[in-house]
Amino acid sequence: MKKEYHIDLGKGDVGKYVLLPGDPGRVSLIASFFDNAKEMAFNREYRTFTGNITGHNGEKIKISTTSTGIGCPSTAIAIEELIKIGADTFIRVGTAGSLQKEVGLGDVVISTAAVREEGTTRQYVPLSYPAVANFEVTSALMQASKKLKFKSHTGICHCKDAFYTEGDKNLPLADYNAQMWKAWYRSNVLATSMESAALFVISSIRKVYAGEVLAIIGLTWAHTPVVKKVGIEDAIKVAIEAVKILNQFPIR
Repeated sequence: MKKEYHIDLGKGDVGKYVLLPGDPGRVSLIASFFDNAKEMAFNREYRTFTGNITGHNGEKIKISTTSTGIGCPSTAIAIEELIKIGADTFIRVGTAGSLQKEVGLGDVVISTAAVREEGTTRQYVPLSYPAVANFEVTSALMQASKKLKFKSHTGICHCKDAFYTEGDKNLPLADYNAQMWKAWYRSNVLATSMESAALFVISSIRKVYAGEVLAIIGLTWAHTPVVKKVGIEDAIKVAIEAVKILNQFPIR
């Protein structure tokens, strides 16, 4: 069986639904919510488990989780190769820093689109092309969060390449960065992370389906990008419930 170079997986190794954390360590946590989960591969930053969950009609749904590593370049590789072996519905289960005071630690954020302040997607399409989540996947995530009664927010998020530029006053572009953070705050951008733009743009181009649910672990608006790892299991539960909804009411 031919395997993809980076993820070390071939056709049949994953389900059509794939949950995408950044951290390889979070893959085993997500897989703990599956039945009969099995580790399929662990190469570089790409770790994959496949198992199943029980849908709302009692059906067994094949589902996988693959880590993408940090940032859009490695995320783009994961998505491209997963598509080649049969996956077509992706939900990023990530962590983020809040850009709005009302978006608190442990809250869940469901992204409708991403500010493309990263470099990877510029090599796919011009910046005038929007990074937008799939409507049906986003709707399923919203329904899931409401059903589970988690505190959630839905809206535009921010995607970047550099993590340690937040609040650093000694950088050459410190004044520019401070101005841009104020702009995103004033634009009601909810949160910032590092993978969504690649996920949304590539999924749109390749005609597959993608959404994103984030756990807020930092307060970027207060210059504390990481405070406490909270809300991650809530985000996982939202993603899994969304898969059950999507399987019950298929997109296509």
